[in-house]
Amino acid sequence: MAEEDDEQLSIYDEVEIEDMTFDETLQIYHYPCPCGDRFEIALADLRDEADIAVCPSCSLMIRVIFEVDSLPKPEDEVPPPMEEEAAQAVIAAA
Repeated sequence: MAEEDDEQLSIYDEVEIEDMTFDETLQIYHYPCPCGDRFEIALADLRDEADIAVCPSCSLMIRVIFEVDSLPKPEDEVPPPMEEEAAQAVIAAA
């Protein structure tokens, strides 16, 4: 993000993505907010290189520190489990 954007945003903290919790069902990362709710950012937003998680209950925001390459892959890009590959190899060899 450009420095000008940072001056307009009031960032409460910077948090490593490893310290956040990933909700696979909702496809969001969340982190506890001091107000009692939680900061949230969608996986799709992270893939688009957005890095600001917001709390829906208060005005606080955090910057998420992450590498796009380290994010969970979309389900259609996930390689099949090793067991399936091994079973296919056995069938092909027979």
